[in-house]
Formats: sequence, structure tokens, C-alpha cells
Amino acid sequence: MKKHLFCLLFLCAFINKGVSQLRIFNEDPIINLENFDKQPVHWGYFLGFNQYDFKVDYNNDEGDILIAKSVGFNVGLIGNLRINDYLDLRFEPGLYYNQRDIGFPGFTDISDYKREVKSTYIHFPLLLKVSTKRLGNFKPYVVGGVSGSINLSSEHDSQDDNYSGTFRMKKNAMYYELGFGLDFYLPYFKFSPSIRGVFALTDELIPDNDSNSPWTSNLNGMYSRGVFVNFTFE
Repeated sequence: MKKHLFCLLFLCAFINKGVSQLRIFNEDPIINLENFDKQPVHWGYFLGFNQYDFKVDYNNDEGDILIAKSVGFNVGLIGNLRINDYLDLRFEPGLYYNQRDIGFPGFTDISDYKREVKSTYIHFPLLLKVSTKRLGNFKPYVVGGVSGSINLSSEHDSQDDNYSGTFRMKKNAMYYELGFGLDFYLPYFKFSPSIRGVFALTDELIPDNDSNSPWTSNLNGMYSRGVFVNFTFE
């Protein structure tokens, strides 16, 4: 998460320097899209990247599983409903793709030790955006809310399990989300980089059919958590 935060701050600093040369932050700036936020409803889209992890609950202290994270990508749409000058209700459905590799202790054969968990989430967040007063051509905000997802790669309905090399997850999950970002008002559109933490409220693990499975018998639950960095265009 520190790497994502550093990248976001670097990007914001770069944009800040660039737009200041365009008189966005001067004492007498040219105000772009002056009435944009007065629209009752507006639309947009976002692109970005993500990194997912698991929070794991164990039955016994028999050695932790190892989780190798990777960077995935996001793409989606935005619907924004204005409440007042400082509050907006946002719906941001999107496609989130990622892969996590899980290493299970106690195995010497790589085919037993490693499981690739590919996830293709259709993600449905309902978020409350709380903004400050607009400052020239930019405006900071925080955002939070709840979300649900459908994992198209979950193997939820598979009869195979880890004995056949298949790691199964539940198809549906619920989350809460918290984050912050900056709105930049450019001449023709509003650009907003943001970073958001996402934390599962529901267990996603489907145990193996054998209750004594060396892969899942010590796992009481697995909860996805992740970091989203999105770039929105409205």
C-alpha cells in the first residue's frame, strides 16, 4: 500500500506542477467547468490497477500459508448523484482482475504446495463522497461505503478441490471501502486520481470435501482485502 500511496502522491505532485503553469493555481486562476458540480446527475469512467491480499483465520497455530500478491487492472463506469455542495452518492460498477499465488506449508512437491488463485471480480460499490470547498481548479475528498462482488473465476460450482489442484472460493462477497482523492478541473473534463482500501466482510473460502484436507482443514476463513488506485474521467 505504501508503494501505491507514493505513486499517487508523485502523480498528484506532477499534475500540480503542470497545471500551475496553466494558471490553475495562480492568484487569479481561469476557473474550468465552473458549474460542473451543480449537475444533479453526471457520468464518467475509470481506469486503474489493484493489489489483492487475503486475511486468513486459522484454527490452530500450525504454520501460516504464504500469499504472493500481484498487480491487476480495473476498468469501470461512474454514476454520480449530487446531494449538496459537499456530498455525492456514487455508484462505480467495474471489472477487477487479479491473481494471488498461495503456498501451503508441509509440501515438497510444487504441484501440491502452490495454488494459483485467479480472480475476475464484477465489483459494485455504493459510495459516499465527502468533498471540501473547491479551491480554484482542484478539490480534495474522502470516500467510503459498502460494496459487493461476483467472482467469475471462483470455481464455486466445481466438484474438484485441492486434491485435483483446484482452489475454490465463494462466488459472492461483501466489503467496506475507505479512501481519498483529488478532483482536478481541466478545460474539458474532470480528472480524479484516488486510492482506496477494500476489506471483505464475508468469508470467501470453500473448504475441501475432505474435512482433514492438508490444504484447508486448518483454515477457518479467508477474507480478501486490497488496494485500488483509480483514475477517473468525468
